[in-house]
Amino acid sequence: MPLPSSCAKDRIPARGGVGLKAEHYRTIVETQPDIGFFEVHAENYMGAGGPPHRYLSAIREQYPLSLHGVGLSIGADRPLDKDHLKRLGRLILRYRPGLFSEHLAWSSHDSGFLNDLLPVPYTAETPARIVEHIDQVQDALGRQMLLENPSTYLAFAESTYSEIDFIAEVVRRTDCGLLLDVNNVYVASTNQQWDPVAYIDAYPLAHVQEIHLAGCTREADDKGRPLLIDTHNRPVDEIVWDLYAHAVELIGPIPTLIEWDADVPAWPTLKQEAERAEAIMLATKSEAVRHAAAR
Repeated sequence: MPLPSSCAKDRIPARGGVGLKAEHYRTIVETQPDIGFFEVHAENYMGAGGPPHRYLSAIREQYPLSLHGVGLSIGADRPLDKDHLKRLGRLILRYRPGLFSEHLAWSSHDSGFLNDLLPVPYTAETPARIVEHIDQVQDALGRQMLLENPSTYLAFAESTYSEIDFIAEVVRRTDCGLLLDVNNVYVASTNQQWDPVAYIDAYPLAHVQEIHLAGCTREADDKGRPLLIDTHNRPVDEIVWDLYAHAVELIGPIPTLIEWDADVPAWPTLKQEAERAEAIMLATKSEAVRHAAAR
């Protein structure tokens, strides 16, 4: 049986949300904008108090919250950091997020933590480690975790699973949920010459509970081929919006987050991106109703 996410009043609506940034604290508290939800990076709020917690507490009183972790290192070939997991548990008890997610990646080694999210090889041996870590997290927190598909640039030569089959196997063995990052699909498919539409079509969409959208940077590799970097520092690419619309047609309206983590714009720009996601959800829902009525 899947673990419960949260009580009903804390659940995230099928609307557009944005990542909560310090630059926008006062604007949000003072104007209470019409926005579906906010998402925060767990590691930014693991201290005991201070202005970040004062603002987050005030915002949490008015809006549902999604908690996104970047430091558990689910894919690492080492035990989970128990102290980190305890801090995460305290944060969840304090703010009751409707959703909690982490990355299919690793960022820790014997020498410490790395300032990056690194991919894992999709081999027959790897799922056991990741399944063990997800089980530990869900047992410790008493709730379901969503696993995010990675942003990748190269494939491991030793991989024997496709990414989709690997993720599906992890879900089957853990009952975790999924966070579909559509920008990551676009980045990885461009860099590795996949078909992004076919990727979304084959993804375990029944387990997706949240979508992420973000901007990326276009560069070129040594051979002049397109190379996309997952920078989260600009508006969502038009191709990503098209892929998102396709995903929503298959999944239906779903909580959708705009990630913008560097070169953060003024609040109206960020809110407009979330409103565009909501408009796509509404248009897709209306189209589905028209098709149903025509049958």
